Amino acid sequence: MEVRSCPRWLRDNALAIAMLGAFLIFLVLQSVFGWQTHNEELTEFGAAPLSWPAYLGSGHFAESVFENWESEFLQMGGYVLLTAYLVQRGSAESKPVDQTDRPEDDERRATPQSPWPVRVGGLPLVIYRNSLSLALLLIFAGSFVGHLFGGTAAYNQEQALQSGAPPIGVWEFLGTSDFWFQSMQNWQSEFLAVGALILLSIVLRQHASPESKPVTVAHASTGA
Repeated sequence: MEVRSCPRWLRDNALAIAMLGAFLIFLVLQSVFGWQTHNEELTEFGAAPLSWPAYLGSGHFAESVFENWESEFLQMGGYVLLTAYLVQRGSAESKPVDQTDRPEDDERRATPQSPWPVRVGGLPLVIYRNSLSLALLLIFAGSFVGHLFGGTAAYNQEQALQSGAPPIGVWEFLGTSDFWFQSMQNWQSEFLAVGALILLSIVLRQHASPESKPVTVAHASTGA
């Protein structure tokens, strides 16, 4: 029997498909378990439980999703930006210690196959040279706003159930310790994880991974 090889498009995009597939699975599971948890809380206070579609539009769900996205994209945007200027000797996550821009970063080496902002130059090139960190930090900013609005709705519902307190606005919630506690507990863990990867990649290896130095390379070697 002839064994069919993996389709080319699937092989070429397998990493993104695996990561985004896992994201969707875990997001759905989060919504289901969050819905059950939130309804248990509502029942305790004598409030009517929500349907699952109604829960997806609730502050409880929005807050839980966006506060995590916020920390992830802050970490990734900050990491991309910091690795452009800072180094860690021996780490696979660092560029070589004495390297500034790579030769390929010089727009004078543009070819007909280079992205159009590189060939055009000027402001499009300035933006394109920093587009990855800008995009990640813009997603962080959007997630921060989503967390703020979702958190405000969740906070107001919680206060109304517990004490009947009047609702507060987003600016007031922004000034609460509750909002910043939610943010900081996620931010600190994200930067700890990246810091651990930076340092552990000095002496530890994972064969075939671009996030690791080759198995035979010395600990002092910096970069992938």
